[in-house]
Amino acid sequence: MSMPKDDLQNEMVEAWRTYLDALEKSLNLLDAQIQEASEMAGTCTNEWCEATQHVIDELSNSLFSISEPHWSSKEDEQRIKRLKRRVHDLYANYRDVYKQAGSR
Repeated sequence: MSMPKDDLQNEMVEAWRTYLDALEKSLNLLDAQIQEASEMAGTCTNEWCEATQHVIDELSNSLFSISEPHWSSKEDEQRIKRLKRRVHDLYANYRDVYKQAGSR
């Protein structure tokens, strides 16, 4: 029979990974939208830019506020680092689209 602590820890690990999965899916969707905007003239309206900036800020806050549990694996730690780099890269891509829109 497993210890209650083990069961609880396993549940927490699964919930934590589900949360990371959702954040990663959101980053993927946002990346696709930013890529699409970079290919289409006029997409970056003020409303689109403000909404995108807000989403990036929210994702960034979510990722950078995660405290890595002591029971997380090396793979989990690397995943968080990779996701943090991605949000940084997404912001850079967004800024490029924003600058292109401003030069039109």
